[in-house]
Amino acid sequence: MQRLIAPDVPMVRMQNIHKTFNPDSVNERTVFAGFSLTIWQGDFVSVIGSNGSGKTTLLNLLCGSVAADRGCVEVAGECVDRLKEFQRARFIGRVYQDPAKGTCANLTILENIALADNKGKPYWLGNGVNRRRLDTYRAMVEPLGLGLENQMHLAVGSLSGGQRQALALLICTMTPIDLLILDEHTAALDPRSSETVMELTERVVKEKKLTTLMVTHNLRFAVEHGNRLLMMHQGEVVVDAADEKRGDYSVDELLRIFNEISVEVGN
Repeated sequence: MQRLIAPDVPMVRMQNIHKTFNPDSVNERTVFAGFSLTIWQGDFVSVIGSNGSGKTTLLNLLCGSVAADRGCVEVAGECVDRLKEFQRARFIGRVYQDPAKGTCANLTILENIALADNKGKPYWLGNGVNRRRLDTYRAMVEPLGLGLENQMHLAVGSLSGGQRQALALLICTMTPIDLLILDEHTAALDPRSSETVMELTERVVKEKKLTTLMVTHNLRFAVEHGNRLLMMHQGEVVVDAADEKRGDYSVDELLRIFNEISVEVGN
């Protein structure tokens, strides 16, 4: 459920986050040691960085699939440290890299949308699909521009990766949410499907005025979409450019910084 918060309250505030995996073992790895980040309402933040820089751990800490060792995570002014992943899912939507994770393959398009429509509502014995809302569901699917509104009884598992990811984005944002998490959501798609899903993402974020955090390996997407750019390295933010300052970072400039970082760490 989307909540009203004061304009001076950040949508996300992470303070002094510490996270070490496999402590006291040969595989011990510290990802964050005193990491802090603030994201304001309405921001569309693109996050880039090399493997192991902390991007995925950042998302997992926000969504609750990983717990911080120390520090505080706030969403919409509320500390969420004690909330389980399924509880945070009431106000945080997440689209994964794998299109299969955002939809149920054995259910139809109609059934998937009906499940999403019932998010946060009480369940009782009865029909899972309200047929009287079929036209409403078709109207929701039509703007995707994929012709799925005429295939509502098709099993989602038979869709292409791009179609399935577009549907996952729709499902994720059907009900009001405070924060949209995009977890490399175009990485598994072919170039044409990636462009389609990214254009759809831009439209949905603007229309619904969603605060959005997008992790991507596509530097062009990072440069062209959103109002704030973050580059992470070894658990720290090494570039933080918002609004007009974001225009200082082209794809070539980001590649130059990546190369400098790689030389510094001996790669």
